[in-house]
Amino acid sequence: MAQFVDWDLAAATAGALGKSGPRVSYAEATEVVSELRRLTDEAAGHVADYTGLRSQVVHPPVRVVDRRDWAAINISGLREVITPLISRLSGDKRPGPITEAVGSRLTGVQAGTVLAYLSGRVLGQYEVFSGDPGQLLLVAPNIVEVERKLGADPRDFRLWVCLHEVTHRTQFTAVPWMRAYFLGEVQAFVDASQGGEHLLERLRRGVATLADAVKDPESRASVLDIVQTPAQRAVLDRLTALMTLLEGHAEFVMDGVGPQVIPSVESIRAAFNRRRETGNPLEKVTRRLLGVEVKMRQYAEGRKFVHGVVERVGMDGFNKIFGSPLTLPRLDELGDPDAWVARVHGPAATTPTAG
Repeated sequence: MAQFVDWDLAAATAGALGKSGPRVSYAEATEVVSELRRLTDEAAGHVADYTGLRSQVVHPPVRVVDRRDWAAINISGLREVITPLISRLSGDKRPGPITEAVGSRLTGVQAGTVLAYLSGRVLGQYEVFSGDPGQLLLVAPNIVEVERKLGADPRDFRLWVCLHEVTHRTQFTAVPWMRAYFLGEVQAFVDASQGGEHLLERLRRGVATLADAVKDPESRASVLDIVQTPAQRAVLDRLTALMTLLEGHAEFVMDGVGPQVIPSVESIRAAFNRRRETGNPLEKVTRRLLGVEVKMRQYAEGRKFVHGVVERVGMDGFNKIFGSPLTLPRLDELGDPDAWVARVHGPAATTPTAG
């Protein structure tokens, strides 16, 4: 089987390059883990009550992890998805021994570099690659570091983060087809390539693009640079629309629930927005790499779309968005809630509801 990434080297690189966390005592670390687990359960009740979405599966408990563990989990998940796809697309044909040895190690170092960088910035994640139905990860060192930098009340900030991440878990566990749809689109993106060794080479260049952008904040490289076919662009549009919806929905829920249960939510939101505007590295890198910095700002655009739909048809009407892949918003509908409402609910439903 062709070796695209030296995954063991990727994990070792991520562990070696990942920055250390904030200084905490053992007792403080234990308290943080305990509180994050408790607040996750609390957030789950708030999210269910506010959205009306109920999990359809028994999901595993939240995993509170450090930066090294987060990188290792993501490497394991990517390995599970990418390896069989590359094997199928390459027809199990092995490249030359030098190409395989050098290429896989180079890609392993590049992938590990990217994950080391992101491991110091991600607060939480609903990770869907490594198994069904996925797992909720909270990166404790990053949460503590950011709450300290913002001067936020620890309990309030932690619950605020949990509301966002639990909403993502709810999206994937209350909508039975969501995970399979997302993974299917990822596979469709790869399938839409020309395949063979040219695909492997483009994927290697893609990982190199990620690594270069992480190392050089002024880089204008984009993953779109390796998209070669109209079919791939169509898939990327669908994935962009999906991720914008999911992020915007999570932001909308945070803003809807927060004032009811988090006393200092206004100051947290204001401080966090300033942090984003002055250079949240993860968000900037992600938008730049996807080539949608100008066209699509996921959090703001998605939140505005969700608000517009709920304003017109209420929360139950909005939840029809999760009825099937056909009711998901199209990319051009994200800036036009009326267009989505008219398509799914009919033209008569486009007038905002009272109150």
